[in-house]
Amino acid sequence: MENGKRMGRGKKATIAAVAAICVLAVSLAGGWYWVTHSVEQPAYTVVEADGDIELRDYPAMVVAEAVTAGDRQEGVRQGFRALAGYIFAKDRDGERIAMTAPVIQQPTEGNGGGAWRVRFVMPSQYALDALPRPAGGEVALDRWPPMRLAAIRFSGWADDADFAEHEARLRDWLAGQGLEPEGPPLLAYYDDPWTPGVLRRNEVLLRFR
Repeated sequence: MENGKRMGRGKKATIAAVAAICVLAVSLAGGWYWVTHSVEQPAYTVVEADGDIELRDYPAMVVAEAVTAGDRQEGVRQGFRALAGYIFAKDRDGERIAMTAPVIQQPTEGNGGGAWRVRFVMPSQYALDALPRPAGGEVALDRWPPMRLAAIRFSGWADDADFAEHEARLRDWLAGQGLEPEGPPLLAYYDDPWTPGVLRRNEVLLRFR
């Protein structure tokens, strides 16, 4: 009888522990969602959607850009470091600039993937001439005109094969619509390093005509 009571208490304790873990997991997921969605993102308009593929109209944007070398992961790490130094005023005078999402990485044309352009989109409140001037030569500022882009979205801890697979799918879809891609892809990373894979947002974007 006593053994039965102990087993019952043990079962209840296990259920309570599992429930607590589930509540914690949901809370953490909600926190990651809030952090990701609390930073400004470009206010694009979806003009066509087909599953995980969209055609989007983007407004004009001001970007800060760093050119880096190495493989994809090393390139984005170097670029992020330089751009973070700019927006957080580590290497210049003046105010800090708020972080935005996504971080955008693009291979430079004609180099076989050995160099990258890594970009932060500046908050929409800033015009190009209102931003602090970068110090040194690592970071440059540019203004992108309004543009229409094709995008494909996927989750997970994306590696080179994932990006290549989704780029190929997006190029095939554009070809099926009679549209021709232009230039190298834009790779977009929306999340911080602590976001779980299932909650991560990655995109490949292509210009087209």
